[in-house]
Amino acid sequence: MPDLLTHEEYQAIGKSLDFPTNAFINGQFQASKSGNTFETINPATGQVIAKIAACNADDVEHTVIKAREAFDQGHWSKLHPSERKEALIKLSKLIKRNIQELAVMESIDSGKPIRDCVTIDLPETINCLLWHAEAVDKIYDQTAPAGEDALAVIVREPIGVVGCVLPWNFPLLMLAWKIAPALAAGNSVIVKPAEQTSLTALRIAELSIEAGMPRGVFNVLTGMGPDVGQPLGLHPDVDMVSFTGSTETGRRFLRYSADSNLKKIVLECGGKNPAIVLDDAEELDLVAEHLISASFWNMGENCSANSRLIVQENIKEALLDKMLAHLRDWKTGDPLDPSNYLGSLVDVEHFKKVCSYLDNDNIITGGVTESPCYVLPTIVDKVDPNSKLAQEEVFGPILSVITVKSFDEAIAVANNTDYGLAASVFTANGKKAIRAARSIKAGTVTVNCYGEGDMSTPFGGYKQSGFGGRDNSIHAHDQYTELKTIWIDLSDRAPEESVD
Repeated sequence: MPDLLTHEEYQAIGKSLDFPTNAFINGQFQASKSGNTFETINPATGQVIAKIAACNADDVEHTVIKAREAFDQGHWSKLHPSERKEALIKLSKLIKRNIQELAVMESIDSGKPIRDCVTIDLPETINCLLWHAEAVDKIYDQTAPAGEDALAVIVREPIGVVGCVLPWNFPLLMLAWKIAPALAAGNSVIVKPAEQTSLTALRIAELSIEAGMPRGVFNVLTGMGPDVGQPLGLHPDVDMVSFTGSTETGRRFLRYSADSNLKKIVLECGGKNPAIVLDDAEELDLVAEHLISASFWNMGENCSANSRLIVQENIKEALLDKMLAHLRDWKTGDPLDPSNYLGSLVDVEHFKKVCSYLDNDNIITGGVTESPCYVLPTIVDKVDPNSKLAQEEVFGPILSVITVKSFDEAIAVANNTDYGLAASVFTANGKKAIRAARSIKAGTVTVNCYGEGDMSTPFGGYKQSGFGGRDNSIHAHDQYTELKTIWIDLSDRAPEESVD
């Protein structure tokens, strides 16, 4: 893990950065065909960072053609898996070499605290690329039990041209989650970063050429959703789209698929994730530490954030006291100051959305906002499980506390949303832990901790939190490949004639 620098050193790096501003198509930076641009804003200051190419359907058409040409030429798709592995390993080394620059760029563009960018996001980005690189030449194809007269071989083939549509909350890490297995499998990718956070995706694309990836294999189209995401979703020569973001936008990609070529769609969408604390939970101080991290890490702009605390009534007050004590360490302020645990929300529009949930008489801490986009970590007590605050994904630093009397009530409340991405349960009773983990309708359930597993475990959701596949683990490779059966007749007998 790299060392943290000082506030002054990060400010100096920020002033020295040369921000990429054009789309990256067929191995080079290119202005949009229209010549239009849009401003990307530093949410912590409200200042314009740069003007970015605003691509549209014409740019999508041009890029898909180049990505398809690259795929069909086979310089990447038909490369030996070990050679693709080497290129991905080299890309990870280049990212590591530029880690402080990329961390500052990410922080300035998104409002994320630099301490998280340096100690979590960049190391995990590198780890993701390495993990999938090392997996690619160790995934075996299969044979089926076809008997002595035939050989049945089941092989994986790259799916083709893949659209990777990214969220703004973890720009680099979500980029890696998608491109690492997609590129490892041999596909050409077209990345559509969120318009709020385009900078680091462009820089990684530039590094991909230095890593030895052929032109047209890794492309980045910047712009607005209707101008880039929609034509990408509707394009008949895009074979698959992997999307992370809101459930509402995820639905659109399913419609785009239905209205075009029935391309494969994989969605990782929203969450309203519960943390259940039963009255037999041990080490409440450690539980409180996990819950503060689960609720407020990345300013709550995290699809797996535990935004609902479901706690049995006889330990609620003791737990809240310990949580408030831990919260004192979570300073909010300038994202480039490594002493701050929380930075700013991503933009003014999202800031206003989060603020709309702060009109509540039961706020026990927080509820304070600062210009331009800061919201202090907020805990709201006595939340009705059926209320807007308990049902809607706030995506900000607001924790709802719901009091329950029993284990069964806790499970019922936990499942009482349209989402099912992640959950946590804290208990010293092993049977209750397993019962809870099996009963909660979520893609990931952690016991006596908060987390998402690691790169070896699949990540995705039930219900309206996901569709079509999983990120991370060996299972991520499945969604970027097609399965093909090759049936070889070994019989020396002539085929039997049919009888009418």
